[in-house]
Amino acid sequence: MKAATHKFYQPFDPDKGEQNQSTAIDETFYLNDRSNGRPLSVLSEEDWAFWASNGYIVIKQAVPKVQADRLAQLIWGFEEKDPENPNTWHAPPRALMEMKELHHSGMVEIFNHQYLWDNRQTPRVYDAFVDIWGTEKLWVTIDRANLNLPLRPGHDFKGFMHWDYDPETRPQNVQGVLALSDQTDENIGGFQCVPELFRTYDTWKLTQPKDRDRFKPDISGFEVVKVKLEPGDLLVFNSLLPHGIRPNTSGNKVRIAQYLSMMPAREHDEKLRQWRIESWQKRKTPEGYAFPGDPRKWEEKHYETAKLTELGEKLLGLRKWS
Repeated sequence: MKAATHKFYQPFDPDKGEQNQSTAIDETFYLNDRSNGRPLSVLSEEDWAFWASNGYIVIKQAVPKVQADRLAQLIWGFEEKDPENPNTWHAPPRALMEMKELHHSGMVEIFNHQYLWDNRQTPRVYDAFVDIWGTEKLWVTIDRANLNLPLRPGHDFKGFMHWDYDPETRPQNVQGVLALSDQTDENIGGFQCVPELFRTYDTWKLTQPKDRDRFKPDISGFEVVKVKLEPGDLLVFNSLLPHGIRPNTSGNKVRIAQYLSMMPAREHDEKLRQWRIESWQKRKTPEGYAFPGDPRKWEEKHYETAKLTELGEKLLGLRKWS
């Protein structure tokens, strides 16, 4: 069965650049069910049991804290905000995205700086996704960052629980968030999810109206889990897990994160492979329904093409796995 097209991101066309196509799966892959007998590299057996039951797992110190810290500082500068001066934090957005639910959620349209790539090609990050997928032949998503600021009048973000794929299609996909700041304070606006609904979806849906929104569940009566992360921690979650960003009610703290995931390489899709290479090489920013882009084209004008390791070249698609 073919995986569903991402509702929040329009069906993509490489020639039109309608979305960040590196984050969407449009063909069937299967997550690791351990039937291949391959031992785990990063996850423990206890981690695997937690992952299977809850739909998410935290890989502690997936990247060194120094890498997380330097990317966090870069993001402040990229956004032209001073971390020591809250008066600079709440500037009007440079471009409004069509997806209104994400207004004031702190999305940062940076995709290909060296520091993002350093995290993507960190072996421990890669090995964690090898455990999850059960294959070494992976491509990394070329995704952006997040700077979730404390709520202010005119800069409200309510947060919303959702699926990025219609769960009825049983999507075989994972998503990931790398913490770049301390998110142990539950008020800071980090990741939240509903593991119980992940476990009980098949029975829960029988109680729901037929015309329900298949992407935004009614979570009444469910416990919402607020996942705590430290800088360098990687959270990977199953796309069947209802999730969202919490509003930042801390008053004076900021949640900073990099969206980072991997999926089986689609080396047969030459058009997509070339799109990925061009995005990296020319620092092009994806634009579309949930991606407003950067009207300054800051990456193209001010950054150099990121240097890749041999692993990074394979994760991009520049070098083939086989």
